Amino acid sequence: MSEQTIETKPTREPKEMRAAYVDTIMALAEDNKNIVVLEADLMSCTNTGIFKKTYPDRFFNVGIAEANMVGIASGLSVTGKIPFAASFGCFASRRVYDQFFLSANYARLNVKLVGTDPGVTAAFNGGTHMPFEDLAMMRVVPGLTVVEPSDPTSCAAFVRLMAEQYGCHYLRIPRKPVPFLYPDNEGFKFGQAKVLREGKDLCFVALGSLMVGQSLKASEALAALGISAGVLDLLTLKPIDSGAILEQAGKVRALISAENAQIAGGLGGAVAEILAENGCRCKFARIGIHDEFGEVGTQDYLVNRFGLDVGSLVKKAQELLG
Repeated sequence: MSEQTIETKPTREPKEMRAAYVDTIMALAEDNKNIVVLEADLMSCTNTGIFKKTYPDRFFNVGIAEANMVGIASGLSVTGKIPFAASFGCFASRRVYDQFFLSANYARLNVKLVGTDPGVTAAFNGGTHMPFEDLAMMRVVPGLTVVEPSDPTSCAAFVRLMAEQYGCHYLRIPRKPVPFLYPDNEGFKFGQAKVLREGKDLCFVALGSLMVGQSLKASEALAALGISAGVLDLLTLKPIDSGAILEQAGKVRALISAENAQIAGGLGGAVAEILAENGCRCKFARIGIHDEFGEVGTQDYLVNRFGLDVGSLVKKAQELLG
């Protein structure tokens, strides 16, 4: 279940999510010699070069061979290591899917897969490198934990939880700087959402730093129009906090899911299932990618191109509330 409303006013400068990831891995590795890192020739993108310099015997650059990287990570897991394997989200999902499904998850091993540059945050990498479908793909893998933190604090916390909890995890993060939403002492759990803002008319159920940020901005814009809109930061797609979603559905007239991914099978699909299975009558709409491939452009352009902008969220809210 969700906890109390969180104060979301930034108190410090934004931090790169890749820095939050690497800083946490470095801290964990100092105390746990079983922590190892695998890369597919993208050290400069994920900033794991510092790990290589500090722990050269615990760093494995497999080259541009992502499927092999997951196979190696699975083997290392068998020996008792805790492997964190990272690549662009398109490669960490589509390219390695069979190996991750069978070698790691089916075998019930302890592999941590990190997909960076999700959705439109891939920007100039273009449509071939723009994973819109990874959430839907990973959500159906039995037993897999799927996490998309919303800020550097939650990112660091979930990396620590991933290292502590045996099993396979998929972490979805952008590389670029992201504003802080949570204090350092905020507690997090897999499957526990956070209420960032309470609303009386509508609630945005958001996942990931981009869409949580857009939802908060949309909430402010709607407040100026006399509409009270809450924001639920889901944080974990699987296990999903169905209790928090149903709690919000019982308080408001409408819910809007917001994700930087395909709505089919991802967050939007998951929320729709929960509402339908529990007989909820509140209105519901999905903001996300609608059955399209990505394309090249700045992140701002792509956000508008695919209807992830604040204006689209505000318009959808007004339509639902009539």
